[in-house]
Amino acid sequence: MSGQTAGTLEDAAIKWDASGLVPAIVQDAASKDVLMMAYMNQESLKRTLESGETWFWSRSRGELWHKGATSGHVQKVKALKYDCDGDTLLVLVDQTGPACHTGRYSCFHNEVKPGALADGREAAAESQSADRFAMLGRLESVIAQRDAERPEGAYTTYLFEKGIDKILKKVGEETAEVIIAAKNRDNDELRYEASDLIFHLMVLLREAKLPLDEVMRELDCRHNNKK
Repeated sequence: MSGQTAGTLEDAAIKWDASGLVPAIVQDAASKDVLMMAYMNQESLKRTLESGETWFWSRSRGELWHKGATSGHVQKVKALKYDCDGDTLLVLVDQTGPACHTGRYSCFHNEVKPGALADGREAAAESQSADRFAMLGRLESVIAQRDAERPEGAYTTYLFEKGIDKILKKVGEETAEVIIAAKNRDNDELRYEASDLIFHLMVLLREAKLPLDEVMRELDCRHNNKK
């Protein structure tokens, strides 16, 4: 894993609370969705860094627990950081299956709409619509959720369960459909087929555990002649 090592973190100013704990926020390294929050003590942090998988301290049971030891939904640590105050950890992981004990991809699936705030403030729709490509981020998140939860009957579930060969076949088919639509000068058809291609390409990126951010970074490097 990248990020801090056991030695550097032991020397760092981690601010353990009165019970010897620090909150750890777990984030999907690819989709950037926040998956869960748990607590670590010095021993669970040490085991996390040594094993490359997340370990936590259960306040209710009073014992260490290895995420996924029973369910198989382990978290492979890609990076581990701590904040400017040293009182919160951020753990970026490759999540196997759902992170939540309810079977949901993320523990944070209960949404409070901005309009429901106590002071009656309304959502800032303008700031949301300002990002032309926000839909790509939402799509990446939905695909990650489908990969983790595998809801029965969902097309994305079907693709992941069929595996890489089926996904590659669909990417190839949709690429051909885009070419045909463009050759026919049919923009309605081209819009539809291009959407299909982007969707299947993002499923492929998820299967390969390649974040969309890395593709954007590659494009940025090319644009700025950094490579």
